[in-house]
Amino acid sequence: MKKIFLTIATAALFSVSAFAADGGKKATETSANVSYAVHQEFTTDFAGAENVVWTVTKSVQKADFIVDGVKKTAFYNLAGDFLGSTQVIGYNAIPAKTQAIIAADYKGYTASNVIVYFANEAIKTDIDATTYFVDLKSEKHEILVRVTETGSVEFFKQVK
Repeated sequence: MKKIFLTIATAALFSVSAFAADGGKKATETSANVSYAVHQEFTTDFAGAENVVWTVTKSVQKADFIVDGVKKTAFYNLAGDFLGSTQVIGYNAIPAKTQAIIAADYKGYTASNVIVYFANEAIKTDIDATTYFVDLKSEKHEILVRVTETGSVEFFKQVK
């Protein structure tokens, strides 16, 4: 599950600027690459979704879409279970206390994107229901930090 969570977070980061080019097969909403069960659950969970683009990899089925004017991504495992969804939010949406921690711990970095991940706790109960991933860039590096529900900030991944 940890590997899938890492895959989701990484895919979400890179799908901010464009639909991820992760080597998966991109498909239209009605493609045979997406399992019937996932397509049915997605249609129920995200009624009114527009511009749906599916990507199927070895471990996950991902839908990038727009609903109510907001770009989102939904993730399902190959068995058809809903894993969670992501969306881009503004940096101001994370708590001011957390912003202060990031400013102190990551001097010289600027926040460029913030992605919120809403996990399906029914699949795995030991993860936070809501996790924020903040993309931080400096002149030489780009990193991803994870902000937990309690407001703690943890290094997550070196991007560049």
